[in-house]
Amino acid sequence: MQLRQIAYAVTLAFPLLAGAATSGINKSDFDPKVRIHDNFYNAVNGGWLQRTEIPADKTSWGAFHQLRDLSEQRVRDIIVAAADSKNEPKAKQIADLYASFMDDTRAEELGITPIKPMLAEIDQIKQHSDVIKQFGALQLIDINLPIQLGVGVDAKDSNRYLLRMTQGGLGLPDRDYYLEKDERFAKALAAYTDYLDQLLVLAGEPVTSARQKASAIVAFETKLAKIQWNNVENRDPHKTYNKHNLANLKKLSPHIDFKSLLVAAEAGDVSEVNVMQPSYQQALGKLIANTDIALLRDYLHVRMVDAFAPLLSKSFVDAHFAFHGTTITGAKEQRPRWKRGVEFVESHVAESIGQLYVAQYFPPESKQKMEELVGNLFKAYAQSIDTLTWMSPATKASAHAKLGKYTVKIGYPNKWRDYSGLIAKADDLVGNAVRGDQFNYRFQLAHLGKPVDREEWGMPPQMVNAYYNPSKNEIVFPAAILQPPFFDAKADDAVNYGGIGAVIGHEISHGFDDQGSQFDGQGNLRNWWQKEDRQAFGGLTEQLIAQYNQYEPITGRFVNGKLTLGENIADLSGLQIAYKGYQLSLNGKPAESIDGFSGDQRFFIGFAQIWRSKTREARALQLLTTDPHSPAEYRPIGAVVNSDAFMAAFDVKPGDGMFKPEKERIRIW
Repeated sequence: MQLRQIAYAVTLAFPLLAGAATSGINKSDFDPKVRIHDNFYNAVNGGWLQRTEIPADKTSWGAFHQLRDLSEQRVRDIIVAAADSKNEPKAKQIADLYASFMDDTRAEELGITPIKPMLAEIDQIKQHSDVIKQFGALQLIDINLPIQLGVGVDAKDSNRYLLRMTQGGLGLPDRDYYLEKDERFAKALAAYTDYLDQLLVLAGEPVTSARQKASAIVAFETKLAKIQWNNVENRDPHKTYNKHNLANLKKLSPHIDFKSLLVAAEAGDVSEVNVMQPSYQQALGKLIANTDIALLRDYLHVRMVDAFAPLLSKSFVDAHFAFHGTTITGAKEQRPRWKRGVEFVESHVAESIGQLYVAQYFPPESKQKMEELVGNLFKAYAQSIDTLTWMSPATKASAHAKLGKYTVKIGYPNKWRDYSGLIAKADDLVGNAVRGDQFNYRFQLAHLGKPVDREEWGMPPQMVNAYYNPSKNEIVFPAAILQPPFFDAKADDAVNYGGIGAVIGHEISHGFDDQGSQFDGQGNLRNWWQKEDRQAFGGLTEQLIAQYNQYEPITGRFVNGKLTLGENIADLSGLQIAYKGYQLSLNGKPAESIDGFSGDQRFFIGFAQIWRSKTREARALQLLTTDPHSPAEYRPIGAVVNSDAFMAAFDVKPGDGMFKPEKERIRIW
């Protein structure tokens, strides 16, 4: 089960400083030509949208991305400081990883040489059984393969870990790029063929044969795409839970020697596996068996070269960016090398960086204040459950039981991961990448057979994000999302409740969205609902699906209401809970008017502000296809049209663009 995440940064509500409170609203970001009543998002953010250009090295730009830039700069400073204290083992490890990436002169000298031994291993493939063994051996390196292994908590027994097997192996972002009849996808597919042609030539393939091989690889991947499950199917935790022992695996797909695959993947002692897409594995075995060995070698070659291209000489780096950056996401320029270097270090020793980050940028009092605010939102959620008209007392009792078992993690983990076993060398970039991938893979594999570690985090403190994990029934807020520039210490509480309050409510609500609501308070996939209540919940979610299906951010491409359902439930419910929390914070006293806005108006404007963002069309197309979040502009709009308080706060009337009749407003939690 993947961690559920929000997509943007938010604000942290602190007690007000002495003196008069400000509104926390920047009116210069508004578009005075647009009424809030007609287009809430554009009215609040239109001025910012008109004057803001997406930086050339970015595919999107907004509140989240600005905060990520700040985090990257801070991490760079930490790395530079580590280089000055290289006698300390952790600091030396960090400094050597970064130095290896920043040495572009050596990368240019080496060219493709560092990955030649791994390509030579692929060249040794003589028969189909060798292909399966290679699928296993390459699990230890971060390469996108048709079979992907990982370790997670057993969805039906949250006290143990389970090896999972899932689909993969596509060079384009999603199966739809190969299969849908859309001119934009067709252009991406043609560009992908050109890119593979280029990679093959760079890797030494004669120009005369490279094009033919590239086309054959794309044809193979198209067949692979046809047998894969779509993103909506992959959201179903019951459909994707299919535990098999080795004997059943052999029956599932006789053409795949799963035992040899697992042995090569250093998981030979595993007795059972969760096969997330069984029909895919069945069809994959037949596809591999019926594909020419030479083509499979070529396919693995390009998967290898594509994975390591950003770490090789400039010709490989440029080719990789031209396709993955410019063609697929619309980026105009490559990110500065130091930013890519920061990302490289974080990908291998994230918590070592995080420990140093927290020491400098997250004081203990910040964690305490956040805990107080989270507590207020839990109280509001509990009260909201009691007032539901569509849920029976029996299911309400079960919902309260689950809510009472949430774990809240704020800032940073209580214990830090040990990376002392990872060897880093300042002059061996590709070697560092390989050793880092192997180290992290073996770390995950070592969880099997051990009790579930509920102290472990899925994100490092310096990551600007947050998540809910249904298998541990936990909400997690890394330190980097709980800091300036999004917090205005002089701002009235209303804006902060509309910001971080709505996001806290969002993460709590993930435990009660269409996926999370299928897990109990212990993190087990188990029905705790009365049948009639589950049907009523399903009726409400169908309404929400229909609402979001109508949004068209790109001409001819609509939001997928089923794919984004979980996030849309969390946005809607998080806003409602945050509003109730804000009302509780007033202690029955009326909110003062500031800058011409009432407290309720500032609350909703604060909510709209945190989602301001601009995205290039190519990136927007990719996200519409793969991302479970709705586009930024529809997150505040989609939530507030269902809010009675919003309609009252701005006196929205029939005929206004934001008006939705009361009987049609969707109220879930």
